[in-house]
Formats: sequence, C-alpha cells, structure tokens
Amino acid sequence: MALLLAAPAEAGRLYCCADDQGKQVCGDLLPPVCRDRAYREIGNSGQTVRRVDAPLTAEQTAQRETEAARRKEQEAALKEQQRKDRALLATYGNEKDIETVYNRSVQETVQAIKAAEDKIADIRKRRKTFENEAEFYKKRTLPVEVEKGLRDADTEVKTQESLIGVKKKDLESLRARYEDDLRRYSELTKRSR
Repeated sequence: MALLLAAPAEAGRLYCCADDQGKQVCGDLLPPVCRDRAYREIGNSGQTVRRVDAPLTAEQTAQRETEAARRKEQEAALKEQQRKDRALLATYGNEKDIETVYNRSVQETVQAIKAAEDKIADIRKRRKTFENEAEFYKKRTLPVEVEKGLRDADTEVKTQESLIGVKKKDLESLRARYEDDLRRYSELTKRSR
C-alpha cells in the first residue's frame, strides 16, 4: 500500500503584513493579523511575488460598484450613439435628403390633422341632425337611437381631437428630430472630410 504525501503547494513562500503598530508579521501560512490587511507573498528568492490589497470596506465596495455602474452606463450610451451615427449615415446621403424626409413627414402629419378636422366637421353635422331631432322631444324621453347618436358623436369628436393633439406633438417631435439629425449629420460628415 503506497502512501501519497501531498507536497505543499506554496512551498517556501512567506506571507507578510504590517500589524497595528507597523511591525512586520510574517509566516509560512497567512498570519491571522494579515487577513484584514494588505499583505505580500515572498518567494524562495526573497523577492515579493505578489501583493494583495486589503479587503474593501462596505463604503469602498459601494463606491466601486457605483463607479462600475456609471462606466457601464457611459459605455452603453457611447455604443448607442455610435449605432445611431451609423444608421444616420446609412440612411441619408446628404443634408438635402434629411430635409426631404422631414418635409414629407410634416406634410403627412399635417394631412392627418386636416383629415381629423374634416371628420370632426362631418361628425358635428351628423350631431346637428340628432340635436334637431332632440328638439322635437324636449318634454319627452329621447328615443334610444337619438340619445345614442348624440353620445357617439361626442365620443367621436373627443377621439378626433385627441388624435389632433397627438399629431401636433408629433410635429414638434419631427422638428426636434430633424434639427438633431441635421446637426449630427453635419458634425459626422465634417469630421470625415
């Protein structure tokens, strides 16, 4: 029966650190006083092989994590900007293309607003017929179809007015995006010249 003896993995190494009084404490195993401090590993030749920093405090750990999260956010923002820049350059051949797309988008949005306004005018005409019918029933209960017609017309008008509000906000967004795209495209193309 053969007996296997394990050779020490760190044969000949010393671990040293300074204690509370600044005195060097060394041992072939990490001295207990060194566990919460920075220490050095010294090899057979007497040279420092490795330095190990002291464990971080909770505050230092939190600070490092915050810094790492901030760096990660910055890297993500940079990658996103690079992606947008590539897309901008791939989409437009020149500044005139940006203006053409902007004008087309504005025209489509203005047409959608006009269509909604026209629809409101039609709904109000239809509602007027129900109002005229309701005049006839002033002192009596309105028929269900008249009451429903008035209510539906009011709902449709509100829906169309809401759509107009959305489209007007879209116009503002289009203008801001156009200005941003034009400015950024100009910056990118001037850099590459």
